Amino acid sequence: MSTKRISLTRYLVEQQRVDGHIPSQLRLLLEVVARACKSISQAVNKGDLGGVLGAASTENVQGEMQKQLDIIANEVLIEANEWGGHLAAMASEEMDSIYVVPNRYPQGEYLLLFDPLDGSSNIDVNVSIGTIFSVLKKPEGSVGVSEQDFLQAGAQQVAAGYCVYGPQTTLVLTVGDGVAMFTLDREQGSFVLTKENVEIPPDTKEFAINMSNMRHWDAPVKRYVDECLAGKEGPRGKDFNMRWVASMVADVHRILTRGGIFMYPWDKREPNKPGKLRLMYEANPMSWLVEQAGGAATNGKDRILDIAPGKLHERVSVILGSKNEVERVTAYHREG
Repeated sequence: MSTKRISLTRYLVEQQRVDGHIPSQLRLLLEVVARACKSISQAVNKGDLGGVLGAASTENVQGEMQKQLDIIANEVLIEANEWGGHLAAMASEEMDSIYVVPNRYPQGEYLLLFDPLDGSSNIDVNVSIGTIFSVLKKPEGSVGVSEQDFLQAGAQQVAAGYCVYGPQTTLVLTVGDGVAMFTLDREQGSFVLTKENVEIPPDTKEFAINMSNMRHWDAPVKRYVDECLAGKEGPRGKDFNMRWVASMVADVHRILTRGGIFMYPWDKREPNKPGKLRLMYEANPMSWLVEQAGGAATNGKDRILDIAPGKLHERVSVILGSKNEVERVTAYHREG
């Protein structure tokens, strides 16, 4: 990296003014999201000192028990973004339906979707967690705002990213011009550009999947993992390592940093559900980031970014990461 420190604000201004990739309202929106992530990072870092660990007494729309930090992070993102005039509405994994910007504030042309705190099961054990976000443009000509406005394929995203709260707090962002990473400088209180033009190697020796579910997998997934486990003596002719953090943000961040494949496939436990992860809040933003870094993302058969969502909390099977590995698993699915 150059010795010249480039802040997130400067990076976004240059994306707007010099390269023409984003309009000013989107730039301002992304700055607000980044500030909200800084606030969430502070709450996460305090942990027990802030009295924020442990479960809340509520369930989210998915029927999952919420952690206190889930609720705090959701509120931080709403309060930070509702008054700026950039948004028409928001949707969150933690809320039943959309949150329309109140009438007392100006309404903008963008829609913000987020998973306020991904990897909640890791909160209390001090393992990396994160915030995932996606920005869509409100369809032209629609009066007011409704859930239908959010039901756009991931290819329609105008910005996407995540913030991982680990040993460093890192913001990873795409506006359709590659992937950039920013590290939070706590002394200065600002995100600083630390990596540009992130590229995922097309080949890898690492796979990430929850092996405890092996008995429930469909045949193509089991075939792929069996080949990896066979190592040098098997059909792949090389040894693989397995990684599984149980925090999508952490697993995807590792892949963006050094390659790999992440799989959260359909399985036989709930055969009527296409997958576990949420299309709108997790799969779409992560898939766009991965594609922008030269990787691939499918549901086993189709490109995730081409899937037309039918509902706000739709689930999907996810296979993403190093391009050649994703294409191999996808080919196994297509073979039947």
